[in-house]
Amino acid sequence: QAQLVESGGGLVQAGGSLRLSCEASRRTFNTYTMGWFRQAPGKERESVAAINWNGDRTYYADSVKGRFTISRDNAKNTVYLQMSSLKPEDTAVYYCAAGRTGGTGLSDYNYWGQGTQVTVSS
Repeated sequence: QAQLVESGGGLVQAGGSLRLSCEASRRTFNTYTMGWFRQAPGKERESVAAINWNGDRTYYADSVKGRFTISRDNAKNTVYLQMSSLKPEDTAVYYCAAGRTGGTGLSDYNYWGQGTQVTVSS
């Protein structure tokens, strides 16, 4: 049974926007740090953004600062990634993840979604 399910990916032109959602199957994830990662073809998976359990601390990779916003609604067991001013280099499979350490590295997360494709055309 999938515990994290992403949605909202798709094809968008450069400069456009998309909002990704990640719905958790269990309320216990409301106590977890949630992160968004992405993996482009031929590249390693990288951290994009993270948010702590109550939303008062966030992290962004330098490449997305000022363009992406992570948020969460614990009443809906859902984490969002609002992506604006998208660039072709943002093209990747985007993954949602949950972890307890509060870190932003891959090893800090124990639960992963199946990923959603984001393609930005030039």
